[in-house]
Amino acid sequence: MDAAARVLELSETIPDFPKPGIVFRDLTPAFADPTTFRAVVDELAHSIDGGFDVVAGIEARGFLLASALAYSTNTHLLAIRKEGKLPGDVIREEYALEYGTAALELKPSSIPARSRVLVVDDVLATGGSCLAAARLIERAGSDIAGFGIVMALDGLGGVEALTGYELRVLLHEPTDPLA
Repeated sequence: MDAAARVLELSETIPDFPKPGIVFRDLTPAFADPTTFRAVVDELAHSIDGGFDVVAGIEARGFLLASALAYSTNTHLLAIRKEGKLPGDVIREEYALEYGTAALELKPSSIPARSRVLVVDDVLATGGSCLAAARLIERAGSDIAGFGIVMALDGLGGVEALTGYELRVLLHEPTDPLA
């Protein structure tokens, strides 16, 4: 069984989380399975043409993927944090969620200049957090090598929002997996 099929089998669908009307896809049970997690990391590690120097994870589940990918590819690790979580000089970028707004931050000193950065996350919905991460990385003086996503929720516009960037998605799911 391939990584995408195992992720689909092991992930959980939680209706009305974090707010009524939102259907949350929890991939952490798939990440807890060592065979599935290894397969996901291996597929993402070899998915971006031209390679990368840095792996950036978007808080919080993106950290799990980015740490494993940086280790397996012997590249730098970059944490893109939620607002207010980093000390010192940071740059900030706001973005829209399916259910509100949020902001991400990055410490420009934590990324080597002119790096090629692979941004990873578990689920792609509207693309807001990925675009905010891209803007932060570009403002810090580096380039986006691409995005590695485990599951895209089709119909929410995330894939379309990332047009112009290299994008590797392991699994596409309908917007409402309960339908």
